[in-house]
Amino acid sequence: MKKLQWFMAISIAFSVFACQQTVDQQSATEKIIEKPSITLTNDRITPEVLWAFGRVSDVKVSPDATTLLYGVTYYSIEDNKGNRELYTINVDGSGLKRITTSVKSEFNAIWRPDGKKIGFISSESGTPQLWEVNPDGSGKQQITNVEDGITGFQYSPDQTKILYSKELPKKNQFEDLYKDLPLATGKLNNDLMYRHWDSWVESISHIFIADYNGKEIANDKDILDGEPYDSPTKPFGGMEEVAWSPDSKTIAYTCKKKTGKDFTLSTNSDIYLYNIETGETTNITEGMMGYDMAPTFSPDGKYLAWESMERDGYESDQNRLFLIDLQTNEKIYATQSLDLDVRDYVWSNDSESIYFICDVQGTHQIYHYQLTNNSIRRITEGLHDIKTIAIAGDVLIGQKQSMALPTELFAFDIQTGEERQITFTNKELLDQLTMGKTEGRWMTTHDGQQMLTWIIYPPHFDSTKKYPALLYCKGGPQGPLSQDFHYRWNFQIMAAHDYIIVAPSRRGVSGFGQAWQEQISGDYHGKSMQDYLTAIDIMAKEPFVDKERLGAVGASAGGHAVFYLAGNHQGRFKAFIAHDGIFNKETQYLETEEMWFVNWDMGGPFWDFNNETAQSTFKHSPHHYVQNWDTPILIIHGEHDYRVVYTQGMAAFNAAVLRGVPAEFLFFPDEHHFVLKPQNAILWQRTFFNWLDKWLK
Repeated sequence: MKKLQWFMAISIAFSVFACQQTVDQQSATEKIIEKPSITLTNDRITPEVLWAFGRVSDVKVSPDATTLLYGVTYYSIEDNKGNRELYTINVDGSGLKRITTSVKSEFNAIWRPDGKKIGFISSESGTPQLWEVNPDGSGKQQITNVEDGITGFQYSPDQTKILYSKELPKKNQFEDLYKDLPLATGKLNNDLMYRHWDSWVESISHIFIADYNGKEIANDKDILDGEPYDSPTKPFGGMEEVAWSPDSKTIAYTCKKKTGKDFTLSTNSDIYLYNIETGETTNITEGMMGYDMAPTFSPDGKYLAWESMERDGYESDQNRLFLIDLQTNEKIYATQSLDLDVRDYVWSNDSESIYFICDVQGTHQIYHYQLTNNSIRRITEGLHDIKTIAIAGDVLIGQKQSMALPTELFAFDIQTGEERQITFTNKELLDQLTMGKTEGRWMTTHDGQQMLTWIIYPPHFDSTKKYPALLYCKGGPQGPLSQDFHYRWNFQIMAAHDYIIVAPSRRGVSGFGQAWQEQISGDYHGKSMQDYLTAIDIMAKEPFVDKERLGAVGASAGGHAVFYLAGNHQGRFKAFIAHDGIFNKETQYLETEEMWFVNWDMGGPFWDFNNETAQSTFKHSPHHYVQNWDTPILIIHGEHDYRVVYTQGMAAFNAAVLRGVPAEFLFFPDEHHFVLKPQNAILWQRTFFNWLDKWLK
């Protein structure tokens, strides 16, 4: 199951965020990773080509609005690691310059408020510390020397202070038992939320403020004053959850002030204001029961905006844009008239407008909110995902991608949405490739609803031929199915193997209104499964689709869908692939670490026999249909996946073998819910297509 929608606002996409994690963790070898050289044997994407693309991320606009700062990650398949370097380019696309060259990745790169320095975090000295360089890359200097390093930072607007985040050891209440056992590895717990996604919870994240004189920091102070809570929030929160007021006197931060079982049952995070002069903390979202996060002050300091969900326990509730008048404390629900999720936002320089992103009908577009008259208008159109936005004078700067284009930087006219490409990081490689056509088709579902389905055709598609087709089952289960250029579940590489891809925006997909998205909760086996079958049945009637060579593939909630379809497909499919999917919902209910998710989406515990929703959920668990399995299935899982534990995949594989069904189990002992290491990812791709080609060609 993929994290909720708000997670996409944390970085340009979760796949990019995950790749940056891998870069930092695997930069132990003292070798600079440069742009790889690759010779193409034809014009189609291969796994090696995917890993040759430079991955653009995290653009920041200079204070004078003339220059863009961003990072590009390149990977070495041979060294099984990557490295991220920093670049600058003028807003008009001229003056491209690489400003760092090191064996350690640079991240959290931002302009100092005066524009004379660029700050970033690097582990060059052994632990992650704040460094600065001149805008031309010269004068590199280490600024912090914080014990065990820092995880993020921001300059105060007046440039006299720095706030930074760091990990603090979580107090071990059983430490007396360990005092003479330095080699003991046992982890003793007596409460929940002891691990999260891919790691055990052994530390907490706190925000510190320190004086800054342009050369070093001093007088560090923990603004959470030792509280046992995370800020930024775990596991994905970063500096977007923290903000300085324009007068440098207040820090807004996101925190969920709960621990243990209370934490794992609730999604209720809040926005707090910390007064630097008095040390007082105020909760400005008290009584707002869902996620509240990503605060940003208006440039004039009169307002604070943030992203908010209404209901506690529902991680995929509508993500709304809220404001508060800091003088009157009046709250404004800015996007009340818009039945879509807010993904990212930025204030206008005059504090009268907010530009934000929504995923709408399988794309991500820019919208404009006018505070003075409470109006909203859409700015951009097109078959693309705009992942982040920033303001540079009279244009918006966005990180844009599509199914056929890795992320690049674009400028968008604020009034018309007209776009202009700024960076061309992968042009040389893209010019040698032929991409398949992407087409959106509206289909009528079994209950008379209209559903958008993406069809991706092979390069050099010939309508007189018959092609095998793959039904793509989306993860989530909520969230967008849009124009993401994924580095594993990449539609273009599937199409390049001469498969037609059928990707329906089934019940649960965002961008089609909250009612459509909510219809999957408590009903994984009903409408959404019928939506999948509707899409593949309609496409199977096309003369260029071979209905005798259909496959179904998916990860996370998509892996669950594959397991379910394996027992309920009435002979439609000839091959299945399930990655990190739920096989047994009863065990999943107690194995996952975020109880709010299973309580909402499964309806509650399996032992609540008076709960009709929960009982229906567990009755229709995929493992109850394994007696019907008769179709070859490939199962993939990572040992460090704590979201959907790897024994789910193991149990499904064992069941298939015992049933006499042809099966393979690709197990990664060093991966989690995502496959991030280059060589593992290439093994994943090779295994994926070997399996499909064996049974569908």
